[in-house]
Amino acid sequence: MVPRTVGPPGRRQARAAALVALMSALLAWLAGYGPLSAARGADGGGACRVSWTVNQWSGGFTAQVSVTNLGPQVGSWTLGWTFDAGQRVTSAWNARVDQTGTTVTAASLDYNGSLATGGSASFGLQGTWSGANPAPGDFTFDGAPCGDRSGPGPGPDPTPGITPTPSATPTPGPTPTPSGGPAPECGSATVCSGFEDQTGSVPSGAWTTVAPDCQGSGKVAVDTSVAHTGSRSVRVDGTAGYCNHAFVATTKDVSAVGPVVYGRLWVRHTTSLPAAHVTMITMADARDGGRDLRVGGQNGALQWNRQSDDATLPAQSPAGVALSAPLPTGRWVCLRFAVDTTRQSMDTWMDDTQIAGLHVDGTPTQDVDAQWLSRTAAPRPTTLRLGWESYGTGDDTLWYDDVALGSSPLSC
Repeated sequence: MVPRTVGPPGRRQARAAALVALMSALLAWLAGYGPLSAARGADGGGACRVSWTVNQWSGGFTAQVSVTNLGPQVGSWTLGWTFDAGQRVTSAWNARVDQTGTTVTAASLDYNGSLATGGSASFGLQGTWSGANPAPGDFTFDGAPCGDRSGPGPGPDPTPGITPTPSATPTPGPTPTPSGGPAPECGSATVCSGFEDQTGSVPSGAWTTVAPDCQGSGKVAVDTSVAHTGSRSVRVDGTAGYCNHAFVATTKDVSAVGPVVYGRLWVRHTTSLPAAHVTMITMADARDGGRDLRVGGQNGALQWNRQSDDATLPAQSPAGVALSAPLPTGRWVCLRFAVDTTRQSMDTWMDDTQIAGLHVDGTPTQDVDAQWLSRTAAPRPTTLRLGWESYGTGDDTLWYDDVALGSSPLSC
């Protein structure tokens, strides 16, 4: 019999040890696979919490979605759900959204994929519907069920268009009394004012009354009967007609704020935004010949406008207007914005909800920013003015309070 050749004992032992180590690692991985998904659901009974806020009209809708990670930190994420009522996604922003049949998945992008435990990311989508448009209830986060969905479902059924009919006569709500509560924090912001330092009826010190183009019947005054916090605000009585501009402007030098300019203000107004173009905030743009970068309204919804070429954000098409939002009347509203001075990038929030149509990221989005991106230079704001400009019709009475402008993010 020919003897069987075998390797040296040391080599056999090494192979056996390697095999044992490999099997142990495989068994440990299999044993831990199930608990990983379970661990993600330890807070709230699921892997995530989802806020789903809808603005819908006949046949179409937008949804602003916020997802909070309730499990371990992730470097990227995918949110899944089903549209059982026949809804179809047509576009999205801040996530890559795909739909196959009734199954929808939203995948994170490079800049919003990393989420720590308790961290949140937001994205939006536009779609179509017929018959019904219920909010999804079967969200999954990286394949694990989400047991906690919060936030409103579909809202009322506004029908946006490009020619809404404004109210014929302004109807002011009841006069609010000063709240007396603490003002929102400003940190090291260059502008940080609740107007509590104003001693007379005419703005002074860090604020002054201006009419940038021409002066008419518009008025600006310090008001001690209406305030968001404390006991004072600035009241603007804006009247229709091009020359009736009225603004309060900061006297502080804001030309060096940046590289991202963050703004926050509380505004209360009495009359719905009209179909015609109006402006509430202006900032002179040093990179556009000093002409204004403006925040206001048109077709009943908030918009950005560029004085030099009348470009708007969003586009004033029915689909574009639907991606914006009206400015509520009769209550204080928090407006925030961020303007990048290094590239074409802007964001706008109302009461901490990002407005999809007032978002610029440098990539053209249909019905949003194609016109806006016709100018490639990033804006460089050098002033801040709050007030009222009407370029045709549109009277309004507004109050401004707790205003801030600085180089760091600001909260409401």
